[in-house]
Parts: sequence; structure tokens; C-alpha cells
Amino acid sequence: MTHITPTFTDQQTAIDYIFRSIGKTLGKQRGLDESMRDTSPTRRLLMAHDLLAAQREYTVVTGSKGKGSTTVMTAKILEHLGHTVGTITSPHLVDYRERIRINGRAIPQSDFLRILNDLAPEIDEIEASLMDDQYFSPQGIFLAMALRWFDEQAVNVAVLEVGRGGRFDDIALVPNRVSLFTPIILEHVRYLGPTLERIAWHKAGIIKPNSYAYSVPQAPEVLDVLLREAEAENAEFFWFSTLDLGQYVGPTENGIRMSLGRYGEFDLPLLGHYETENATLAVQAAGNMHGRLSGISHGSPEYVERIREGLSDVIWPGRLQKLQDNPPVYVDGAINTVSARSLLESLGGRLTKPVVTILAVPEDRNYPSVYAQLGAVSDAMVLTESTRNITIHFPSAETALEAARPHVADVTHTKTLSEAMDIAKAKAGSDGTILIVGAQPLIGDAMELYGLSFEQI
Repeated sequence: MTHITPTFTDQQTAIDYIFRSIGKTLGKQRGLDESMRDTSPTRRLLMAHDLLAAQREYTVVTGSKGKGSTTVMTAKILEHLGHTVGTITSPHLVDYRERIRINGRAIPQSDFLRILNDLAPEIDEIEASLMDDQYFSPQGIFLAMALRWFDEQAVNVAVLEVGRGGRFDDIALVPNRVSLFTPIILEHVRYLGPTLERIAWHKAGIIKPNSYAYSVPQAPEVLDVLLREAEAENAEFFWFSTLDLGQYVGPTENGIRMSLGRYGEFDLPLLGHYETENATLAVQAAGNMHGRLSGISHGSPEYVERIREGLSDVIWPGRLQKLQDNPPVYVDGAINTVSARSLLESLGGRLTKPVVTILAVPEDRNYPSVYAQLGAVSDAMVLTESTRNITIHFPSAETALEAARPHVADVTHTKTLSEAMDIAKAKAGSDGTILIVGAQPLIGDAMELYGLSFEQI
């Protein structure tokens, strides 16, 4: 029987097609990434369409938290330095097209569909050749679509965020000369392994031969793994101590004020204090890439000013973002104790009582610890879930409530964010604060609830 590749005329049909292959793994027990993930189908697709041939500077970003903001900060600096900058981030908030951007603009739907239609025959051919236990990674298809669009739009630099790991991630197929490491913590143990060293080994796999790698402060065992990988690849490795990082100066109405060496003080329109670390990485990566390209003289007064302007122009929705006043509503994707602690440290004096926290932490995370962390400042907690991503599962209502009750007396459970918001607004009144905290699907639900879209950031 001959398979006829469909022509995609609407985005939902295209998305269903992109996720078709991985769909056959749903409901099956999955093992570690090194035994389950295979980037060879993506490599075949990229090679068939000559998508790795462009003379383009690449930076790849990995870590356990802060990957996305580091990616967009690096991209925004490069844009202000005069470059045409492509980015890949994941997951999206409202629209899948948000994952692929040039100078902050999401790929138009017409280009999204046109490019997928062009790649589909090769995707079908590759998928037909796979064994029963293999699948074509959706991320690999998004990568191919992005690189095709970047080629068409003469993108000369690209900053790409990996998914959960690195070594077996499709994004790692690009020939990046710069690797960035945000904080690495114990996460995704079901797929990356049970120890910090093993998780760091996965992340370290993005380092390429004779390249450059930069890292924020890490646990000693993580740093040791990164150093060994860099030595094996003959890569230059730069590790920042706490004293090397940008410093938090104070709060502003819409973010923070920070200082960073010769760049002095400037406003960063992101609320998280921890963004000073990510900004430090972004400045180093952008400087490294720009140094190999024509344009503004590296280190000149104009260069310094463009860096400051770029950081002051960053938009990264859904990451410790204020959605409204009266009562103030903040949204953030903290799904581990480290991120939850950082969230509370960053909000600090901005919280007014009663604090009502809406939470949706996936079942494969340490959700009881996140409940404990946020329960310490919450007068009430509303547990909920999201159906936006079928691969992310949440604990049952009974299990979630049992885990939360030791940490906050007033706790309820709802099936949707809309219901949770109704409860939270009633409890917070006009004087309190509402926190919406959880996995990215929940954050997407919040953005949709508020009617927000992010075609341009």
C-alpha cells in the first residue's frame, strides 16, 4: 500500500502529524534516555535537506532551570548588536509556533505549514524505516523546520535550548561552538539517571570538540563532570564563581536592577533575582559569538551600550511574571524546591496577605517538597492540573491533597485553572496575592485565560 503524505492546511493537523510517531510510546514504560532516545532519524532528515551546512554561529543552552531566559537574553543581546538571530525554546505557552523565532518573532503559520509540507515526504520515509520501538522525535522535526526557516531568512546566529538532557537531545546535532550551563540539579531521574553526576553527564554532552563552554556555579560533582567532558573534547571551559556573577541591586516596578562589571547598573525587566546568573552567561555567550562576526567593535563603548540595551529589552513571558493588580497575580514555572525557593526570595516584600497559591506540579517531580516550600507562605492552596500536554501527568486529587494538608490547613483541588482562579480570587480578596505555580502547561493555561499571545517578544 502506498503512503500518501498529506498536505497540511491547518496548524492542528500539522501538530498531530509532528507528534504522531512519539504517540505510539504513550502508556508504555520508558527507560533511560541513553537506551530510548535516538537522534539518527533527525540527523537523516537534516542531512537529506542540507540543513547543517549554513555558516552560522550556534550556542546551545542546557541546565535544570533558567535555560529559556538565558536563551532569550543571549538572543536579545545579539539582536541589539546587529545580528539576525534564530531561537528554539520549549515548551511553548500558547502556540507551538512560539518555539521557533527570529529576532523574537514567532514563525508565521504560513511558513510553518509550508516548510512542514516540504519536509513531510522525507519524514514519512524515515519513519517507515524505523523499528517498532523507535520513534521520530517531535523536537527533531521542529529543529529541521527551524533550520530551514533560518536558512531562508539569512539568520547568521542561533541560540537553541535543549529539552531535558543534552547528550541524546536532537538540538545537540547542531555544530555549536558555544555551550552554556545554567544550574544543574537532580531532575528527570526516570530518564536521566538517579544521581547528580549522571544528570550532569547527560547535560555535558552538548560540548563539541575545540569549542567554548561557560557555566554558572555548580555543585562540585557537577563541575567535575563538566570539566572532564570539556577536557575530552579539547574545549575551553569557563566557570563563574559567585563573585564573577552579576549582582542584584534592588527591585524595580517590573523587574530588578542589577550590575555587571564594566556594563555598570541597568534594569532587567524580569522579576527573578536569579536572572543575574543567567544574564552573566548571556553576556559571555553573545560576546563570544559576536567576536567571530563582523559588526560593532568588540569592547567599544557602543558595544557596551548595546549589551545594556539588549538586556533591558528582554521579554520572557510566564517566568515570574505579573499578570494583574488588585489582587496582584504572579505566574511562574517552579516545579522543584530550588526554583520554589528562588521564587519566594525574588517576590519577597511584594507578597501581601492572604497569599493564595495555585499549584500544578507533575507527578514525576518531588511535589510534596514543593507543596512544603510554598505552603510556608500560603494562607490557602488550590491544587489543580492541566490537559494541555498529554505527556505530562499530575498526581490524583486524593494523592495531592494528602501531600499538601500537612503544610497548609486550607487546601482544595480542582480540575481546571479557571475553577482554581475563581476560588483563589474569592479567598485573596482585593488585598491578598495569588501565585500560579506549576508546569509549563499550567502557565500556558494562565496565558490563555488572560487572553495573552506572544507572536513577538
